Amino acid sequence: MKKQFLMLAAVAAIAFTSCKEEKAADKVNEENVSEVAERDANAEGTPKMTFAEEMHDFGTINEGDVVEHTFKFTNTGDAPLVISNAKGSCGCTVPSWPKEPIAPGAEGEMTVKFNSRNKPNNQMKTVRITTNTESGQEMIKIQAFVNPAAAADGAAAPAAESHEGHTHS
Repeated sequence: MKKQFLMLAAVAAIAFTSCKEEKAADKVNEENVSEVAERDANAEGTPKMTFAEEMHDFGTINEGDVVEHTFKFTNTGDAPLVISNAKGSCGCTVPSWPKEPIAPGAEGEMTVKFNSRNKPNNQMKTVRITTNTESGQEMIKIQAFVNPAAAADGAAAPAAESHEGHTHS
């Protein structure tokens, strides 16, 4: 019984001495806080992404066509523009963008490919661009009217004929 009591006392002592709760705020170094505040106060300017056009209409295309458009933009801000990501609203819309910073006053291009496979009728897609601009996110759009494959071929596939002459048991 004495051994169990001593064992319990030892475990309790270790638990109480090793489980000091440190709050994250206690770990923040005051020197680092002032350094970051000073750096942010001295940060020069903000980049601004200005597109020549924010929307492109491909017009009427046929289902299965892959089309692309290049959006031209200028950094009209006063700091380098960095694009960290760009993502289409679905897998059929794929953007590509410059990976290096765009200097103030410099121009850049973003190409957007649209695959109309299995996308009949009116299509409106967006590309969300993650940047270091003030808003942190920019957006461009594409649209097209996609002629369905059957309409583009001029005839619908006869589904009922494929089962003629077959019996099911």
